Amino acid sequence: MLHNVLITGGSGYLGGTLLARMGAANLPPYGKLYASARTTAQADSLRQYGAQPLSFNLKDEAEIWASVVENKITVVYYLVDAISYGPPLFFIKALAEVKKRTGQTVHFLHTTGAKLFSSHAGAPTDRPLLDTDPRLYDIQKSQRSKLSLLQEAVNSSCAVTEQAEQHDVRSYIFVPCIVYGKSEGFGEPIATLRQIYKIVQAAKALKRVYRVDPDHPTWPVCHVVDNASLYIELLRKILIDGNPSHGKNGYYLASSGSIAWDDLYSAAGSALAKRGVVSSGEVEMADDQIMEEMGAALGAPKEFVPLQLGGRCTFTARRAGEELGWKPIYQPQHILETVDAEVGWILRHLEG
Repeated sequence: MLHNVLITGGSGYLGGTLLARMGAANLPPYGKLYASARTTAQADSLRQYGAQPLSFNLKDEAEIWASVVENKITVVYYLVDAISYGPPLFFIKALAEVKKRTGQTVHFLHTTGAKLFSSHAGAPTDRPLLDTDPRLYDIQKSQRSKLSLLQEAVNSSCAVTEQAEQHDVRSYIFVPCIVYGKSEGFGEPIATLRQIYKIVQAAKALKRVYRVDPDHPTWPVCHVVDNASLYIELLRKILIDGNPSHGKNGYYLASSGSIAWDDLYSAAGSALAKRGVVSSGEVEMADDQIMEEMGAALGAPKEFVPLQLGGRCTFTARRAGEELGWKPIYQPQHILETVDAEVGWILRHLEG
């Protein structure tokens, strides 16, 4: 029996590129492709990718149950909320019912983020933290963050793994990082909630680019096309019953490597100065007052500014290359080469 696949978040930045790339990916045969839609316009747009739109309320377990069970969906790509635990559990329970009725192996892919594996979340940063580390689940389970929202996301990630195991659902924790480049989908062309956007948003308001860390931390990066290709390669392995690592060994970091925040700040400062948005491309260290002002510009408490614009993350990708044969097109330094264009897109979005 062929797998039926559901992608949530197909109108978003990551999901849009995934959908746009699936048609040409030469995937093994599968049944129907479904994608979640909140509006009639989204539903119409999804059909161009060969996806059948489904509408459901993520907070309504009965609606999720009906969508998954009645359509015999066996693979769910969850790309919409890394924090809340309720909806993932609803999907896991529904997938378990599909397995019970059909006997098929069922899969739940949960999209989180590199922040859950960073200094912000209490992850170890004194050494490379490999996504193939057999102790990674236990490491994350023991993490404690000073930010309650981030701790909730860490808890949800662990709970997905635990509940999927309990319900005999194969789970995968997919981890995007600093993702850049234009989405190829019909929805968000740029990552409005991601780091480069926030750097530009804050700098535009304060007329200066500020760094938020006293040292010189690094963070993993990935082009949006490479991020989508990893989603696809994981699906390819599932469709051929290739038994990709899952559960407590199912962490997949989408990253070609890391860059220094300072290099990203400098590149953004130069691009903004060239356009007259900031008075100088030089990057200064933010003090407490500046943090307050940056928070106001970003619509967040100042305690959340370092979370959005900095931190140390030594999370390192190994599993995708070793198990799936994933090879990113773009190397880490490529982000610095394209910051100028990225800043231009962001400014047009902010001014629009």
